[in-house]
Amino acid sequence: MPPEPVDKRQAAREVIDILHEIATLLNTHLNRQQLSYCVSLIENGVNPEALAKVIKELRIQYPEPEEEEA
Repeated sequence: MPPEPVDKRQAAREVIDILHEIATLLNTHLNRQQLSYCVSLIENGVNPEALAKVIKELRIQYPEPEEEEA
């Protein structure tokens, strides 16, 4: 009997949660949604090293605005 779709989604959430913890420890500044996109891209054949390079370049070209101190 094939696993239920809910079980598959729950397993995917758990994987993303674990990856997010690792990403946080490595100071990647990627949120869960961004990690999910990266995993999806890699699962579909994107080279992980090329993806990392693109992310770094995008961060240089489009830096996030810094929060103003009160």
